[in-house]
Amino acid sequence: MHSMSTFAELVTSRKTWLTDFLEPWCRSAARKELLLAELEWIDIAGKVDVEKTLWRWAWSRFPDLIHESLGIEETTEVVVTLRDGREIRGYPDSRQSLRGMLVILTSTDTGRFTDAGPISLDDILAINRVSV
Repeated sequence: MHSMSTFAELVTSRKTWLTDFLEPWCRSAARKELLLAELEWIDIAGKVDVEKTLWRWAWSRFPDLIHESLGIEETTEVVVTLRDGREIRGYPDSRQSLRGMLVILTSTDTGRFTDAGPISLDDILAINRVSV
C-alpha cells in the first residue's frame, strides 16, 4: 500500500475515493442502503450536503431527471416508467422529492396539477424527457 507523505496526496486520495467509489455506489445502491448511508454521511463523505451529494448521485442513475448544478430538474416534463410497467407523465417536484422518493406533478383533465407519488427510487425502471 502506498503511503501518503503530503497533505496534497491525502486530499487527492480522498477526492479519488469520492469520485471513483462513493458516487458510483450511490448510483446503484438500493434506497434502504442509501438511507443507512445518510445516517453516517458526515463520517463517510465529510461535511457535504447530503441532498447535493448522496441523493443527487442516487438520482443521477436517471440522467434525464438531473440538472448538473441544481439537482432534480423541475422544468422539463418526463415520463417515469415503473418496474410494474405503469408510466407517469409530468413534472418532477424537487421540494417534495426527498430521501429517494420522487413526486411528479401530473396534469388532470381539468388542467389542474395533482401529485403522483411519492415513488421509491427502487420502483423506477426509467425516466425519460418528453420530446417536444
